[in-house]
Parts: sequence; structure tokens; C-alpha cells
Amino acid sequence: MRKVLVSGCLQGQALRYNATHVPVNSLIWDRWSAEGRLVRFCPEIAVGFPVPRPPAEIVGGTAGDVLAGLARVEEDTGTDVTSLFRLAARRALDRAVEAGVALAVLVDGSPTCGSSVIYDGSFTGRTVPGRGVAAEELLRHGIPVFHEGQLQQAAAMLVDLEQSGSADAVSGR
Repeated sequence: MRKVLVSGCLQGQALRYNATHVPVNSLIWDRWSAEGRLVRFCPEIAVGFPVPRPPAEIVGGTAGDVLAGLARVEEDTGTDVTSLFRLAARRALDRAVEAGVALAVLVDGSPTCGSSVIYDGSFTGRTVPGRGVAAEELLRHGIPVFHEGQLQQAAAMLVDLEQSGSADAVSGR
């Protein structure tokens, strides 16, 4: 059975920066949960960020630029937390590999987990197309990443992987 790495705040604990969670109302999610497929993980908590915590955004580039040392992640206080976000991305990848996940479903909009949009770095609530640092790291290592609004697509990929018997995206099985 293929596993799915999911953001800890999705239908889970109140782990987000503002001490909330993101509800997921989906029969797909419910089925995956009942089947024991969900591997919950919060990269930010894994590196010691508290709940609540100041909002953070990618500044001066993309998640790829953050991983390459060319852009930063800053809190709205101006504190540079780039090194922690890079470590969080690595921990997400390590957890995915350890669990042998086939794909990930991560909360969109997050500077860590966003897969289609992130905030633009101005702390004004504007979003731009882009990925979070952990989502980028997972994708770079061949792990498909979806957001919570793409459960149909994620489920279709999971079915295809299981029916084809193709290699596990992470563990090579």
C-alpha cells in the first residue's frame, strides 16, 4: 500500500503559524485515513518553531533560490529564518524517504508546503504562483506534490502507481 505524506495541519492539529488547522472534507481523505496511508508531518514544528509563531514569507526569489542560498525566508518581524526553513525541507524529505511515500499532499500558500501559490514576500496578503521550500525539495527528489484542493488528481496518481506496479517514487520499490 502506497503512503502519502501530508502536512500536519491538514485535518489535524492546530500547527499553523496562527494556531489553526486546515479542514479537509473529502471522501478520498477519509478513505486514505481509514486505510492508514497518511503520514502526517509538519516541517516547521520538526525544526522547533513554536505555535503560534510569526508569519514567514519567501523574500527575494523562489523556493529553489532559498535552497540555493540566493533568497531568504523572513518572519514579518524581519528575522531571517532561512536556515531553519532549509532544515525543515530536509526533514520533510527525510520523513518521506523513511516512510516510503509515493506522493505528498501539502497545505497550499505556506512558505514551507505551498505547491501552487505562496505569499509574495511583502506581508500584504498577496499571493503569487510558486512553491514552498519543502515542496520544492520533495519535487527535486522525485516526489509528486499536490495541495489539498487536488485530492482527485493525487488519488488518480496513486491508483495509477498501484495498478502499474511502477517503482515507488521515493524508496525505489
